[in-house]
Amino acid sequence: MRQSDDGTTRTTNRTAVTRGVYLVMAVATLLGVGHHVDHVIRGNHVGWPVTAQVNPFTYSLAIYPLIAVGLYLTLSGRAGNRYWAGFFAFSAAMLAYFHVSPWAVEPPGDVILPYADPAVGYLAFAVLLALIASVCLGSLYAAAAWYREAA
Repeated sequence: MRQSDDGTTRTTNRTAVTRGVYLVMAVATLLGVGHHVDHVIRGNHVGWPVTAQVNPFTYSLAIYPLIAVGLYLTLSGRAGNRYWAGFFAFSAAMLAYFHVSPWAVEPPGDVILPYADPAVGYLAFAVLLALIASVCLGSLYAAAAWYREAA
């Protein structure tokens, strides 16, 4: 509820996003940037704007404007925990599908093997797994916050 200038009370669509959701958002974004940089460093599965080819890498860069729009909508009170629960769930599904599913476009070997030092390849894969884990955790956390809000 919110009181307007004329003294009447009206219901707003504002939902409180917890600090935990913002924290997961920040961690997942940093891990996502790290994973995209890893693509460029190892030189496989890279597309526009690094190369002329448009491929899944190119489309995956759309995540950053989507995060910015979601953050804007959250800060302006138009999106909340429900939005982030869905956003993180969709992100987790896409990451898992493209990287660790039986139909993976970029399976673990494509992340690990391009590096001369296997330890670096495994570190790159660990960053990817941490990214997937963070968005899974974010989805569960935001869904729980959404559930508490509704109750």
